[in-house]
Amino acid sequence: MGLTTVKMPQLGESVTEGTVDRWLKKEGDLVRRDEPLVEVVTDKVNAEIPSPFEGRLVRIEVAEGSTVAIGTALAQFEVQETESDPRPVPVGPSSAPAASPAAPAVAADSTGDASEGQQRISPGVRRLAKEHAIDLAALSGGAAGGRVTREEVLAYIARPADPSLTAVSVTATAAPSTAAEPPPREELFRVSAIRRQIAEHMVRSKHTSPHAWGMREVDMSALVAYRDASKDEFATRHGISLSYLPFVIQVVCDALKANPFLNASWTDDGILVKRYYNIGIAVALPDALIVPVIRDADRLGLLDLARTVNDLALRARSKSLRSEDVRDGTFTLNNTGAIGSIQGMAIINQPQAAIVSTEKIVKRAVVIDDAVMIRPIMYLTMSFDHRIVDGLQAGRFLDSIQQGLEGWTPALIRI
Repeated sequence: MGLTTVKMPQLGESVTEGTVDRWLKKEGDLVRRDEPLVEVVTDKVNAEIPSPFEGRLVRIEVAEGSTVAIGTALAQFEVQETESDPRPVPVGPSSAPAASPAAPAVAADSTGDASEGQQRISPGVRRLAKEHAIDLAALSGGAAGGRVTREEVLAYIARPADPSLTAVSVTATAAPSTAAEPPPREELFRVSAIRRQIAEHMVRSKHTSPHAWGMREVDMSALVAYRDASKDEFATRHGISLSYLPFVIQVVCDALKANPFLNASWTDDGILVKRYYNIGIAVALPDALIVPVIRDADRLGLLDLARTVNDLALRARSKSLRSEDVRDGTFTLNNTGAIGSIQGMAIINQPQAAIVSTEKIVKRAVVIDDAVMIRPIMYLTMSFDHRIVDGLQAGRFLDSIQQGLEGWTPALIRI
């Protein structure tokens, strides 16, 4: 038998640290290979980290809520010498047990009642429930293994109030007030680990890159007509919806090839131009924004792009993205039109050169050949790193995208 160290993995490009949100196993547990071990959050991803081998969890080195650098030892495992896992990223052999005091074990609180004890409840979830006076036994524990999740507790907190329960609560109050107390003038909401990581990444991006901004007004008539005529058949045949995003991705990849400095990053040695096209797509979550990456997007046909976009969005919302899903992006698309935005300025996803936002398509009156006509118009906005590109290059890139979208025809579809 030997001790092996599980380390904080690299969970995204430019990510230097991660926060242990909750342990899914406790000290002394036997853990199977690929079984979820710990939930970690960064500014890019909220992911369950699987165990890279089978063994016994001997010691937890990092307590829940702690933020540590990539490569920091998270836990010590006891495994058979012959079962040492060859995968290098999350694991590294330890020559001796750590000398620092062990972090508190995450064993379940023995004060819970019998029904609660049958559920898997992390200390973080238990604390949240205690703060809001929630009986955990009333929750279903619908996650794997009957685990009660933070999301389930938050949903319970946000549920509409039950008037009958309110009446009972008022009756039981020792000195009920005849008039409702006014709401507090100020209220402090604690920031989640992933929200804090996003905030730090945004500040770092604005501090690092001198942001400049550009916009184009795009007539989406051709694409709107094609999608309206094809979306029902596409959904029936393939089982997924047909959005505008796969079309835009193909056009953007073509524009990047024609304007290579937009697919680049700034380094101390010079501007590093990427000859591959890994397109990040921003996915909005209730409390975060995650950017999974479509690798080699220029090589994918429309159907494969639609399937990949759908898959990544679903796994981002279910917190089942893998670390490789958020790495190595070269350019980011932000589909803010999906949430109703018509114009905005995004912050660059470091260390990329730019980020493009596709805004909501709105019917507007436009002048065409001295006549006023109604057209479906989309504002295309871009933030770019002024160290890498100047206004002329940025303008040509936006022109390429605008021309590609306005001149689109079904003959341009790449299967």
